[in-house]
Amino acid sequence: MQEGRGGPRRADRAHRARWATEAGHLRGEDCIVQLGLIGLGKMGGNMAERVRHAGHEVVGYDRAPGRRDVESLEELVQALSTPRVIWVMVPAGDPTRATIHELGDLLDPGDVVVDGGNSKFTDDKLHAEMLAEKGIGYIDAGVSGGVWGLENGYALMVGGTKEDVAKVQPIFDALRPQAPKDASGQELPGAGFVHAGPVGAGHFAKMVHNGIEYAMMQAYGEGYELLTAVDLVEDVPGVIASWTQGTVIRSWLLDLLVRALQEDPDLEKISGYAEDSGEGRWTVEQAIDHAVPMPAISAALFARFASRQDDSPTMKAVAALRNQFGGHAVHAIREGEVERPA
Repeated sequence: MQEGRGGPRRADRAHRARWATEAGHLRGEDCIVQLGLIGLGKMGGNMAERVRHAGHEVVGYDRAPGRRDVESLEELVQALSTPRVIWVMVPAGDPTRATIHELGDLLDPGDVVVDGGNSKFTDDKLHAEMLAEKGIGYIDAGVSGGVWGLENGYALMVGGTKEDVAKVQPIFDALRPQAPKDASGQELPGAGFVHAGPVGAGHFAKMVHNGIEYAMMQAYGEGYELLTAVDLVEDVPGVIASWTQGTVIRSWLLDLLVRALQEDPDLEKISGYAEDSGEGRWTVEQAIDHAVPMPAISAALFARFASRQDDSPTMKAVAALRNQFGGHAVHAIREGEVERPA
């Protein structure tokens, strides 16, 4: 099997040894399983590597010839023993739907398909029902961790039956962060994994997670803009870095903003144009449907719309954060360009 696929950021050897050992403790030496993984890009490639470091076998397929172990989905299915676990990690929408429908014609009763992309939770019931007609299980998995998950582990929010989740549990354990332990050595609950409920619950939980993420990034971006708007504060990156230790607003996102400012102290190389990938919109739609007040997340979503019309330090910070945690593309400002053209 080929290894080393995925996003550009790799853990150093010490970190690799640490999390490989942790993953081995999670799975146990007598629980080696196979995983078929479809989609070996920024997330999927790193996930394949983390699962392999836990001692499991991964057979990967990707449309890009240089990344894949097999040449087709049919070969992928043939390479795995039954009952199979196939994890789909391709873009949400039509690519995911087409892949799941093709798998429905290739897999056997007792196999399980996991959709680990950012699919809309309303698609999950349709996929589960279609596969259930053929005796195939279905799990929706919300996955958070971005390009850093290889080293840090991935937070997993899954939806499905207890029986299907149990079949995939060794893979979930390999991917999630190591669980913290109490004084007696027992693992504490909630360490990056939850069986959130029936089919659809995993993607719904991830949708809300991403809505919260929108609001957090917007708040950091607005704070950054106010700091840069006055002459009183002379070391803006230093102020933000100071917030990462001991303050009530410290977080991993704040750490990533510090990193972005280290790379580009004035964010001069980044346009404030920020995309929205769908989950923020869906979160606001659900808030409207259920009459749940959601002013902060709604405002963050609308700010992204505004970013496509006007550049601002706030949206530069948001764009930089999206690039830091997920490797999302940024709109670079070309040399000599003062402002992004309308």
